Amino acid sequence: MSAPTEPAGRKWRQLWQHRRWQLSSALLVLLVLLIVLAAVLLNKADKPAQEAFSGLPHNYEYLEAESPGKVQLHMLAVAPEDIILRADGLPLRQIAAYGINGGFFYGTDLLSVAIMNDVPVNGDKGAYGSGWFNAKYARGTLVWDGAAGRLSVQTVSSGDELTVTDRGRYWAQGGISMNLQHEELWKAASQAEHLPFADEQRMRSGLVYDSDGKLWLIVTPTLSTAEEFRQAVLDTVPGDSREGIFLDGDGSSQLNADEAVLTGDSRPVVQMIAVAGGK
Repeated sequence: MSAPTEPAGRKWRQLWQHRRWQLSSALLVLLVLLIVLAAVLLNKADKPAQEAFSGLPHNYEYLEAESPGKVQLHMLAVAPEDIILRADGLPLRQIAAYGINGGFFYGTDLLSVAIMNDVPVNGDKGAYGSGWFNAKYARGTLVWDGAAGRLSVQTVSSGDELTVTDRGRYWAQGGISMNLQHEELWKAASQAEHLPFADEQRMRSGLVYDSDGKLWLIVTPTLSTAEEFRQAVLDTVPGDSREGIFLDGDGSSQLNADEAVLTGDSRPVVQMIAVAGGK
């Protein structure tokens, strides 16, 4: 077959150069778009997410500490009268309030006492899963007696057993007794109250008060046994004559604060211990 004529060859070369220019231009545009996308993603990664609770009244003091046993504690110090127990059924990060997770639950049922002014937070008084009962067992329940201005831990099965001065001025949060003032009793008490997974390495949370009436909302992302967590509380939480309770743990161990956000495993939590000033 004969070679193409000069005009035909010139036309073919011009067509090829035009196509090559189009391809180069398309690759250049694609490269620019990839660079812009990478810059946007990097910029987002450098900025913290706008949390639902950002900008609320800052009615707490924040403290972060690591115990000699290498358990990291994130703590919110709160006046007891500024506590609101609430049921939202959401991961805490989606709730417009500072605070931490509350008691034990199963599905949508609350298995720990959670009462505000004689009203359970998750249903009707006396109803299963409402927060009126510590299900199955009498368990350590931290009580704020607003009329007397006094905090205590009471081992009860239901709200009916609580000792308070005024039934219209108190809150009660169920958990498991820590017995911080009774080293010889705490293990037996935790067994009697059926503390879940006490000897396993889990994220944990707790509620502790001192002789001055300061209340500490505590969460650790460190995987630790109940004993290791309790010892970290003794080693690092300020104050004298401290006492408190274990709260729900593992993936439920969640905290909302400006200084730190602990999401656990991001599971929905039935009940929250919130700081007043939320929505």
